[in-house]
Amino acid sequence: MILFDWVVKRVNVLFIGDIVGKPGREAIRKYLPELRDEYKLDCVIANAENASGGRGLTKDVAREIYQHGVDVITMGNHVWDQREIIHFIDEDNKLVRPANYPRGVPGKGFLVCSKNKIKIGVINLAGRVFMTPLENPFTMIISLVNKIREETPIILVDFHAEATSEKVAMGWFLDGKVSAVLGTHTHIQTADARILDNGTGYITDAGMTGPRNSVLGVKKEIIINNFLTQMPARFDVADGAVQINGVFLEIDSQTGKAKKILPLQRY
Repeated sequence: MILFDWVVKRVNVLFIGDIVGKPGREAIRKYLPELRDEYKLDCVIANAENASGGRGLTKDVAREIYQHGVDVITMGNHVWDQREIIHFIDEDNKLVRPANYPRGVPGKGFLVCSKNKIKIGVINLAGRVFMTPLENPFTMIISLVNKIREETPIILVDFHAEATSEKVAMGWFLDGKVSAVLGTHTHIQTADARILDNGTGYITDAGMTGPRNSVLGVKKEIIINNFLTQMPARFDVADGAVQINGVFLEIDSQTGKAKKILPLQRY
């Protein structure tokens, strides 16, 4: 009798765009269970740099997001806005901040998580165009990719950046080297999801998870008045109807190449 080893052929991953405040967390609670069942998800990754009151992340909010079914949290330029993160980020083995922050700052820029006997690498990077000029993400990313590939070919990159050109360039730069490059930060889901020539899934921005009737998550009246008057104002998170934005990926477990990429919106 011949015995065959069971091999996973496809890995199903959901990447959730920037969670904004309590409405974003409510959207995760509301929609993630049905998405997990519908897409038979192996792993859920979410950007949560705005999850606590619209800026930063606290320990209690991180715990809530994990309880709602998120497996890995990525961050961005607001990583330090809630100062208590400095005291727990090193203890949280499911949380990553941009890898191109200076050496010696708290936290880590990448991790490898194990879900359903599958190892998935996650890298978080911050862009530099129109943002704080951190270490060049292009010159440092390959060493991180090579390190993760010693454990798994499945690698997802959250590129938290402002400029479309910088995001697109990173996608082509990493094509064939990682499973997906997923843009965050601008909070508007783009219509350019595709699989690049050498098998890397790409989207310029995965969108925002939070209040639907808002301006990037903030009360629309506040932002409109700011444009009208140029007067400073507190950017309060909007309330009302919620949405979840994200990207579904189907990845070949042996090669790490993306086989399917599908933008998702629920509201």
